[in-house]
Amino acid sequence: MPVSILDYGLGNLGSIRNMFRKIGVETLSVDSPEGLLGASKILLPGVGAFDAGMRALKARGLTEPLLDRARAGIPILGICLGMQLLTRGSEEGTLPGLGLFDASCRRLLVPIGSALKVPHMGWAQLTRRKASHLLQGLDDKARFYFVHSYHVVCTDPADVLATSDHGGEFVAMIERGNVVGAQFHPEKSHRFGMQVFRNFAEI
Repeated sequence: MPVSILDYGLGNLGSIRNMFRKIGVETLSVDSPEGLLGASKILLPGVGAFDAGMRALKARGLTEPLLDRARAGIPILGICLGMQLLTRGSEEGTLPGLGLFDASCRRLLVPIGSALKVPHMGWAQLTRRKASHLLQGLDDKARFYFVHSYHVVCTDPADVLATSDHGGEFVAMIERGNVVGAQFHPEKSHRFGMQVFRNFAEI
């Protein structure tokens, strides 16, 4: 079954489609509520600001259909801003998020005097916090590409799938039932990101 990629004006859709093409997985670009109705797997991409993302989803009438598909048990993967939109909201803006996780987004902080910068841009490894099909075939040396200034803070530690580090630990992946989020960009993470996409497609 194809992976439906939500096209709401904020996301690196070309690179995402190319990565799925490399692993032999068909994709569909979906930009309407009707397009979501038959989706068997949904990828929610995103780059930019939190409120801009929520406004774009609402303007296209995608918010409620996306929530309906989540409640129906359809696998959903949010990446980068798409992961943050799965939460209740963000310090970056004022609009409520999708609320699929009891979590919020806060600005990344690095130690005073540190050479580290915000936004966090570059490669980092993950520390797994629980088992997941999404991480099958990946060892502890797997590295992923991040670009972000905000990070997700979960109320329930059981929602944390993996963490990473940038002047302190932050949540890199979340998972609750059929809904998963990755703060990094799988489409920019070479063979490691390819494996994440492969695992998602196999769900």
